[in-house]
Amino acid sequence: MPELFRRGILRAILSGVVIAGFAGCTRSERPVDRAAKDGILLIGNGAEPPDLDPHVVTGVPEFHIIDALFEGLVEEDPDTRGPEPGIATRWTVSADGLVYRFWLREDAKWSDGKAIIAQDVVRSYERIMNPALASEYAYLFEVLENGPTYIAGELDDFSKVGVTALEDHLLEIRLRHPVPYFLSLLTYTCWRPLPIHVIEEHDGLRKRGSRWTREGNLVSSGAFQLTEWRQDRVVVVERNPHYWDAETVSLNAIHFFPVSSSDTEERMFRSGQLHITNEVPLAKIQPYREMVDTPLRIEPQLGTYYFRFNVTRPPLDDARVRRAMSLAIDRQAIVEKISQGGQTPAGSFSPPGAGGFIPSLMIGYDPEAARRLLAEAGYPDGLGFPGAEFLYNTSESHRLIAEAVQQMWKRELGIDVALYNQEWKVYLDSMSNLDFGLARSGWVAVYNDANQFLEIMTTGNPNNRTGWGSEDYDRWHDASMRERDPVERMKLLQRLDAILMEEAPVAPVYHYTQIYLQDARVENWNPGPLDNRRYKYVRLKGE
Repeated sequence: MPELFRRGILRAILSGVVIAGFAGCTRSERPVDRAAKDGILLIGNGAEPPDLDPHVVTGVPEFHIIDALFEGLVEEDPDTRGPEPGIATRWTVSADGLVYRFWLREDAKWSDGKAIIAQDVVRSYERIMNPALASEYAYLFEVLENGPTYIAGELDDFSKVGVTALEDHLLEIRLRHPVPYFLSLLTYTCWRPLPIHVIEEHDGLRKRGSRWTREGNLVSSGAFQLTEWRQDRVVVVERNPHYWDAETVSLNAIHFFPVSSSDTEERMFRSGQLHITNEVPLAKIQPYREMVDTPLRIEPQLGTYYFRFNVTRPPLDDARVRRAMSLAIDRQAIVEKISQGGQTPAGSFSPPGAGGFIPSLMIGYDPEAARRLLAEAGYPDGLGFPGAEFLYNTSESHRLIAEAVQQMWKRELGIDVALYNQEWKVYLDSMSNLDFGLARSGWVAVYNDANQFLEIMTTGNPNNRTGWGSEDYDRWHDASMRERDPVERMKLLQRLDAILMEEAPVAPVYHYTQIYLQDARVENWNPGPLDNRRYKYVRLKGE
């Protein structure tokens, strides 16, 4: 990729206008035209990532970039959606489902040329599970033998945790109990091996925010490597020459642009500055639907758009108030009149179909029941209700939904809810610190099982972020994790989701679809319901 062109196309896009005469382009060429010829994919990525550390980040914008940089032992096949070899060439599972062995490929290397070995995996898992790092995703490793005691700081000797490097290229993982979705779980970003030798060099083993993820420092294992990170402007990744499957990779580079405004992003797409958008403005979905050869794409996604209640703040500490507010939401109206992207109204927290999940209790739109509950809580017709604040991260679609629900609560319950928005990084801090009353939230699955949603609502889970907890819920969840009979396990999962609908620490709104615009030259994008991005297979048709 010519350096002069790369700089020219970045100047053109980052300026916010299409510059007709930048280096290497004719006057009629747009950035997407020349980029396609040079194998550079231009992507709108929603928001500026706060970090690129897979053990620390929690947002989808970061995950999209990490998918390009790091590879797991196992990856998701973009066609079958089943497991395919990643850093591991093959694996075996014991008859009791407790012991997995992975044979790592001997030609797997970090982007600095150093070999990837089993000990890298062991030390990566030790890092994320160490209490000093306080990773929000450490709980996912509780499935490992002695995982909970190490994560809780009750066990200091990591050699007693169920992950061992038997040889340089042979890894053994021992589980506390069978996990039917374990291979799918391994595709999640936090399970991917990290370059501990680099993290250690930058004092990042036990500390967040070290500079190991910055441009010039980050060493990756995937098809691409980080070459540029201009804050609030662009993240650039280029082909990793040390990647074991480099011959499969067609793209020379990917440019991720943090564009929080869907309107701005859509204009960038129309003016030839992006090949793929992150979303589509709600007002533009129908016009794009009606276009011939439309670039609009709507794909199913395993996720839930929902509202969190901070149950530590009155009056939201009363389950009757929370349930009343949930029952007063007209979900059908939201998906038909506002989101308009083929989403389905959510009557359960876990999406139907997640690992075969079928809800046993569905919450719906019932204003009369909502008013009765609010009156029982001491606020008949909203009288005496002290008000509440609703937080959403900056987005036109989030604003429109928040305004609609604000009106529903006023119309059906007679209560006032104030709205305010925050930029992504500030919003994440507010979530972590419970510095909100109600908040717009979303959870997108990274493995195909209802537990992906139900687990985050256990007491103290760092992704719970509601202040809610229930001993009964925790006990039933623990039982579901140990149950091997699929029929009995389904009953337990149904019970858990029903508790969430009854206690209402969350109010599900709709189940997601992926809505975006895609240039016709992009091939093999293949977004699955888990939104795993396999950039190594993506092609750009040059003209």
